[in-house]
Amino acid sequence: MEFLKDQTIKFVKEKLAGAEAGHDWFHIERVYHTALKINEKEKGNELIVALAALLHDIADSKFNGGDEEIGPRIAGDFLKTLNLDDELINHVQQIIKNLSYKASLGMVNFHSKELDIVQDADRLDAIGAIGIARAFTYGGYKNRLMYDPEIKPVLNQSKEAYKNSTAPTINHFYEKLLLLKDLMKTKEGKNIATQRHDFMLAYLDQFFLEAGSYSQ
Repeated sequence: MEFLKDQTIKFVKEKLAGAEAGHDWFHIERVYHTALKINEKEKGNELIVALAALLHDIADSKFNGGDEEIGPRIAGDFLKTLNLDDELINHVQQIIKNLSYKASLGMVNFHSKELDIVQDADRLDAIGAIGIARAFTYGGYKNRLMYDPEIKPVLNQSKEAYKNSTAPTINHFYEKLLLLKDLMKTKEGKNIATQRHDFMLAYLDQFFLEAGSYSQ
């Protein structure tokens, strides 16, 4: 198993060299270790959890013209070089395909304990102090406004509306990040999410205090 992990880590590092800072190797590494930590309690298939965590952002659709198949395809092609069985490869591909928040806004027909574990780990990296940093990093990458009091958050978005949003970064907290705590699937994920969620609320209080506004 360690050889398979090592080969996958090498592949991901090479593939993500120069990636946007919020979706780079260090994001993958955090999700990987968090997923393994959650799996210690959840007792899923460790190899599937590890490979899916390492490969989950190998080709994020938002950096590839919205193509939601490219990530699972690249992951599958790589895993075939490791001579893994088709069932395991398909499981990893299904996790990658159904992992993202926007995927959950559409029809989800695949479910597994391993998906829950890796999804919680990925969502945990989107909240708290690192989640805040990642949100503004991506907003800067897309040249989006940081905050505009005239542009209100849009709640209960469809998948297409979420994908096409160009709203200020601060709106993203209300449209996604503050919703993630209640979407955690595992007990460990829920425990970690609570503290990170509270940190974001405190941050937003300070943000609006400094911005001269106290609410959206």
